[in-house]
Amino acid sequence: MMRTYPYLVGITGGLGSGKSMVCSFLSEMGCALFESDRVAKELQLHDPEVIDGIRVLFGAGVYSLDASGDMVLDRKKIASDVFSSSEKLEALNRLIHPKVFGEFRKAVLDARKRETKILVKEAAILFESGGNEGLDAVVVVAAEMPDRIERAVQKGMGTRDEIIRRMAAQWPQEKLIAKADYVLFNKGSLNELKTETASLYRTLLAAAESACNHL
Repeated sequence: MMRTYPYLVGITGGLGSGKSMVCSFLSEMGCALFESDRVAKELQLHDPEVIDGIRVLFGAGVYSLDASGDMVLDRKKIASDVFSSSEKLEALNRLIHPKVFGEFRKAVLDARKRETKILVKEAAILFESGGNEGLDAVVVVAAEMPDRIERAVQKGMGTRDEIIRRMAAQWPQEKLIAKADYVLFNKGSLNELKTETASLYRTLLAAAESACNHL
């Protein structure tokens, strides 16, 4: 049975893979973009239920006010706590993920109203969170480990050792690739990545037009 747009595409990849850049290129090419990680961070600062839950999990001191009176969250403390406690990580995910899923459903409805052909859902832990459910396709952005580490260091995401530890806590890239519908290998320059992304976009657009009936 034919269905209407949008065609739902999940994009994920390990730390330093370049998935955010791929999503940025796809947005420039006409896709709607839902950034799961950004939405989660916004919920942690603006959703009262999430804020209360985080205070219970990590202590009231994880929140403070900056000079402008805006709420600030001590993300380094939370990262440290969840890295050493799988129970806290699971509790945090149970608190936030349903909210993110709810925001994604709103994004789907908005894309449908706008008659957008492709809605991209960017998520660092797409499979781990169950965020791949209901999607039409999943793209994994992959890269060699030394390139990923160097890219993460250049972006100021931590020291080399910190980045390696964070990568070790994520799903192995090979496991992500095994579950993907499409794999984009980020192994060249930014221009080469954009060219590869344009090729991916054409493939996704053809799949969207085949699967969806624009009513």
